[in-house]
Amino acid sequence: MTTITFNGTPLQTIGQLPIIGQPAPDFALTKIDLSEISLKNYLGKPIVLNIFPSLDTVTCATAMQRFNEIAKAYPEILILCVSADLPFAQKRFCASEHLNNVQPVSVFRHSEFGENYGVSILESPLEGLLSRAVVILDKKGIVRYTQQVQEITEEPDYAAITTALNETLTPSLDL
Repeated sequence: MTTITFNGTPLQTIGQLPIIGQPAPDFALTKIDLSEISLKNYLGKPIVLNIFPSLDTVTCATAMQRFNEIAKAYPEILILCVSADLPFAQKRFCASEHLNNVQPVSVFRHSEFGENYGVSILESPLEGLLSRAVVILDKKGIVRYTQQVQEITEEPDYAAITTALNETLTPSLDL
């Protein structure tokens, strides 16, 4: 379990974020057109998982807009915005905010995502929602960066995310 806070009140998540340097757990998520995706659909392209509780909060909405800008600056990556919101709400939100560079996806059919990624919130008024976290995967699906935001009402560290993206996109020398 990981301890995070909501307005200073401690909450527990179901586990830990995936381990850096290890293959990411596979996942199934639902797109706004109600089709299903999995990690293997996107292997070959770096992926950012922007994980958060709900679009219906100011912090989550602001973070979605920031990630949309990051996606615009890094067209070679895919940013999946993962929440428990229904796909209909995600579609409406992205249309109203003109967010065309990120892909919203829902866990509403797939609670195992939160378990496998260690982000399901336990035993609190937010139980069943996801904590705010960022996971960056390279094009092979290897975890290259993780960030569990300790206070759920705060935004992620975008400077650290940008640094991690640059490192993920820089080819390594395989000797």
